[in-house]
Amino acid sequence: MKIYLAGPDVFLPDAVEIGRRKVDICAAHGLTGLYPLDNIVDLAAPDASRQIFCGNEAMMDQAEIIIANLTPFRGAGADPGTVYELGYMAGRRKFCLAYSNDGAVYADRVGRFLTVTSEGGRLVDAHGLTVEDFGHSDNLMMIHALELHGYPLVTPAEMPVDVWHDLAAFEACVRMAAARLIAS
Repeated sequence: MKIYLAGPDVFLPDAVEIGRRKVDICAAHGLTGLYPLDNIVDLAAPDASRQIFCGNEAMMDQAEIIIANLTPFRGAGADPGTVYELGYMAGRRKFCLAYSNDGAVYADRVGRFLTVTSEGGRLVDAHGLTVEDFGHSDNLMMIHALELHGYPLVTPAEMPVDVWHDLAAFEACVRMAAARLIAS
């Protein structure tokens, strides 16, 4: 069973090593991890970004499952590319798993970056825009996509010291994928 390994991990300085670790964890559970950086892309080509996009979609098409790293990236929420990939897989009715190494409530995380106040019974940011406040650890579209197309978001009991290299929540998702393989 092939699993597409989505997440902002590809932007880490040691992205290739993290990918190898994730692929190895999948293999230890009898699964094949497909890591986006395994695509062969000519980064000097004028269409490099399109090559990346097409390569990643081709990998997702090959995979039966996605495991998405939704740990907040460059802000209060998940990486937008990863969110696209999760939606792509959910839209194809593939099994969706995800984890976040920051299980804080989304509205609280927004408060780490912006001034959030209560106005008329709703939370708003400094621009007067509503801050989603359903008690979820991220946007409701991702939370419910996971519930309806896979398994609820996996978060650790406590945020790890190194959210980018702690793979315990990732491995929990891999175990769920392996259990699905055994059950099928």
